[in-house]
Amino acid sequence: MEDYKSIKIERQNPSSGVFHLRLHRPSHYNALTTELFAELRRALSSLDQNPDVRVIILSGSGKHFCAGIDLKSTASNFENLLSSERGRAGERLRREVKAMQDSITAIEECRKPVIACIHGGCIGGGVDIATACDLRYCTAEAVFSVKEVNLAITADLGTLQRLPGIVGFGKAVELALTGREFSGLEAKELGLVSTTFASKMELDNGVIKIAEEIASKSPLAVVGTKAVLLKSRDLTVEQGLDYVATWNSGTLLSADLKEAISARAHKRNPTFSKL
Repeated sequence: MEDYKSIKIERQNPSSGVFHLRLHRPSHYNALTTELFAELRRALSSLDQNPDVRVIILSGSGKHFCAGIDLKSTASNFENLLSSERGRAGERLRREVKAMQDSITAIEECRKPVIACIHGGCIGGGVDIATACDLRYCTAEAVFSVKEVNLAITADLGTLQRLPGIVGFGKAVELALTGREFSGLEAKELGLVSTTFASKMELDNGVIKIAEEIASKSPLAVVGTKAVLLKSRDLTVEQGLDYVATWNSGTLLSADLKEAISARAHKRNPTFSKL
């Protein structure tokens, strides 16, 4: 596994298909730097191509999930842009924003399910990361904020595009325009997270249990389910049904299907090959 400075990848159980991807700048509350964005994209690509990986748990080291963009690390870059010729500065800034967007979108593009395990603060860019994940869980005391508007920024890494589909348009508008903080309990009420846990220990144990459950299923079926769900967001029901029919025409008649039927008939747990 590749070495990273701002990312940590672990496999707690050598026989498990569950891998942990941690934002690893605990002394900076896992604030996002250009280096971390680049490493996140590379790490997700590596995990996606690793046949041992079936589910990824994305969390933050230390006291918080993610404090958002590291403004100190980006300040000098913005100063250079402000002193540059306007047209070229704008073109360069667009490329840098697109690169950061690509790092967040890499979560969706990863074939394997990515579960956000959130504790402490999940602020600004942290919400961008969380909304790109397939499942989200948090502690009751977690704190969320779509904070960019408070910093004179229009959020541009995915929250404004993904959050409305998760919590509803009206609720997303209120959260994005006020930039207010809200708790893990409210996040559950909004539908941003599936479940809240009383403590970080309970959160970690609960999410691992969920991840192991998913990892025990056919990797072909899991990858297909994620792909079809994401694709269907942008399609009509009729188009989505046609898409999944085409998908299953290529993957349904598999060794996994035979194994699932055999396991059920013999009342045993199925064993599926790596993808």
